[in-house]
Amino acid sequence: MGMLDGKVALITGASKGIGKAIALLFASEGADIAFTDIAVNEETVSELESFGHRVRAYVSNAADFSQSQQTVERIAADFGRIDILVNNAGITRDALLLRMEEEQWDAVLDVNLKSAFNFTHAVLPVMSKQRCGSIINMSSVVGKHGNAGQANYSASKAGLIALAQTTAKEMGPRGIRANCIAPGFIISDMTAAMSDEVRAAWVKTIPLRRGGTPEEVAKVALFLASDLSSYVSGQVINCCGAMDC
Repeated sequence: MGMLDGKVALITGASKGIGKAIALLFASEGADIAFTDIAVNEETVSELESFGHRVRAYVSNAADFSQSQQTVERIAADFGRIDILVNNAGITRDALLLRMEEEQWDAVLDVNLKSAFNFTHAVLPVMSKQRCGSIINMSSVVGKHGNAGQANYSASKAGLIALAQTTAKEMGPRGIRANCIAPGFIISDMTAAMSDEVRAAWVKTIPLRRGGTPEEVAKVALFLASDLSSYVSGQVINCCGAMDC
């Protein structure tokens, strides 16, 4: 028996990184998986199918409201229900605020924050009819206290916290929970693009003296998606090795 047996999970931006790790863990715990991305990663599809549950990938621009609505309608028709939504799609376009271009601001807010609104807005009618559902927004510790060179990213991640908390208040009477995960320094494609010196400087700020892994973030997502967190809603759970405490 898996912790998510009989559940259908929708994960945005799940072809790689944290999103893929969440999809793999959810599938290993019995969930059927629907995931979206700008392009389908067939390797990810094959890995997920190896667990023996239903898997379907959808090409979708999460920042596009109409596309997101249509994608959710297709998923609901294909799977019959949606129990879990993980708003994971995200990008960075770092620059000091004084030098940040409008395009950099708009791109990050659209992909990171508007996409979460788009998919949350689309799944709420489905979850409302079911009288249950768990929504998980992938925020960040920099969404709680900001970070130099990441005004756009920090603002988008702060917005995800407020979105989850508002959703929790509005939709609680329908049995729908909404929470956030705030990862810290996680080893990923994003952090791989940093210089060795920058990565070393980050690690020094972490009491556990290492970066986290996508799999460690996925374990927090599993808790929030499962019945273990049945009375947890409107919360932000750090996964940061104590760098933000």
